[in-house]
Amino acid sequence: MFLHRSHPTTAARPARAPWRWAVAGACMGGAAALVAYAPAYWLAQALAWATQDQLQLREPRGTVWSGSAQWVLTGGKASRDQMALPGRVDWQLRPNFTGLAMRWNADCCMATPLPIHIQPHWGGATITLATHESRWPAALLAGLGTPWNTIQAQGQLLLKTHDLSLALNAGRLQVQGGAELDAMAVTSRLSTIQPLGSYRVQVQGGDMTTLQLSTLDGALQLQGKGQWIGQRLRFQGEAWAAEGREAALANLLTMIGQRNGKRVLLSVG
Repeated sequence: MFLHRSHPTTAARPARAPWRWAVAGACMGGAAALVAYAPAYWLAQALAWATQDQLQLREPRGTVWSGSAQWVLTGGKASRDQMALPGRVDWQLRPNFTGLAMRWNADCCMATPLPIHIQPHWGGATITLATHESRWPAALLAGLGTPWNTIQAQGQLLLKTHDLSLALNAGRLQVQGGAELDAMAVTSRLSTIQPLGSYRVQVQGGDMTTLQLSTLDGALQLQGKGQWIGQRLRFQGEAWAAEGREAALANLLTMIGQRNGKRVLLSVG
């Protein structure tokens, strides 16, 4: 007579299977909850890392997907210069079929939220900003450190973007579209002339990203051109006093650049 022997391991498998599914379900649920309720602090840390601490989100509240914070500009790591934007900024971030859709808003400076599309890809990401207008206090620039902390500019900055996109590919930045920044009725503690003038900075993307500085009006005249080569900006320009304002602007001109006759040379990079 042959006896059939049962195998305990085989018999035990059905009993263990529900536990495996339960553990797997708990792990998936925990991961989903972690993603859904990822704290806003994570976004603040990512922005600080990407900008080398020059753009910071302080006192973040909410989640990565819907939150608010205080926006602070600094001179970067180890810098004591910093300037906070009045009030708080808030955002909403939603995934879609092509990446992430964000709505960014600052009550102090935006009439409507700014739509931003983020499309991650291998080796980087493309960030596209909708055509938009906003107004910012020029005093915010002092947070970036030298030379803005010395100039202590006051006035209004009118920013316009035109189908602007920034593509980061393997460490290289490519810009398409353009942006325009008007600095209106600028004043400085270094001059008794109030205001010094109004100025325009235009950035145009393409095969080579260019920058142009021009004067709209004022006693202090500025002009120059530049371009981004790799990750660095190379800019050459000039500053000079309008006729009859030479004496009043002599000290300011000496501080912002190298003298070349009646003009001052401006150079970056």
